[in-house]
Amino acid sequence: MTPTPTPSQVTATPATLTLIDRLRERHGPLLFHQSGGCCDGSSPMCYPQGEFLIGDADVELGAIGGAPFYISRPQFEYWKHTQLIIDVVEGRGGMFSLENGEGVRFLVRSRLFDDAEFAALQAAGRV
Repeated sequence: MTPTPTPSQVTATPATLTLIDRLRERHGPLLFHQSGGCCDGSSPMCYPQGEFLIGDADVELGAIGGAPFYISRPQFEYWKHTQLIIDVVEGRGGMFSLENGEGVRFLVRSRLFDDAEFAALQAAGRV
């Protein structure tokens, strides 16, 4: 039996990758942090690298479009059974996120990992 490959914990749609490229051209290297609420709800937030402090309480899920993607540890514990799929929809972006003013915003969609995928993540020490 072939082992299940370790799935990506965060992915992006083609529209998201296009927007990331456009934002990177304007702002340089980027990073994402999954907001846990407060001012901008629960949205993926995009920042220039170095302008958002990542700490021990953050988990790096992976990268989208070459930009690292983080989530707080408590939120990760809640969402660790899901793959985050970052999409772009029409609307206003978060007031602190770089897509604000673009007429679109980042949106998180998700799907549950199946048992084999979750076992592969456990075996890889990712959950």
